[in-house]
Amino acid sequence: MDARLNLFGNPVAAKALKHIIAAGKVVTDSALPAATEELVKIRASQINGCGFCTDMHTKDAAHAGETSVRLNLLAAWREATVFTEAERAALELTEQGTRIADAAGGVTDEAWTNAAKHYDEDQLGALVSLIAVINAFNRLNVVVQQPAGDYEPGQFG
Repeated sequence: MDARLNLFGNPVAAKALKHIIAAGKVVTDSALPAATEELVKIRASQINGCGFCTDMHTKDAAHAGETSVRLNLLAAWREATVFTEAERAALELTEQGTRIADAAGGVTDEAWTNAAKHYDEDQLGALVSLIAVINAFNRLNVVVQQPAGDYEPGQFG
């Protein structure tokens, strides 16, 4: 199975990707915990049905030491006892920020206030940026039907 368009081979798409990747690097270099970053990327990718990003970030998280229990329970995080209150707040913000079209009010004040209890202003800036960046990656990969399953940890870095 091949993607509809080679995002790295197309000059326009490659140029756009370069900027999205740079935005992602800002988040990676921030004080947002790395485990939280991966959980956010995976959860948004699950919601968006992005197989490529789900494959990539679950493998990267496992390679970084994330447990299979937490990865397997991520889609059901509300009922799971293995996530911290801070991670739960980030996941709620991620879900609401990802499902904007599904929610008439966007992100609730309650979700924002809860996240602000656990993350400082710079971390909130990183979290909001991360949610936007992973959603952009998800949309690119879903539109071109980027195949999933062959990613190897560290492949792009």
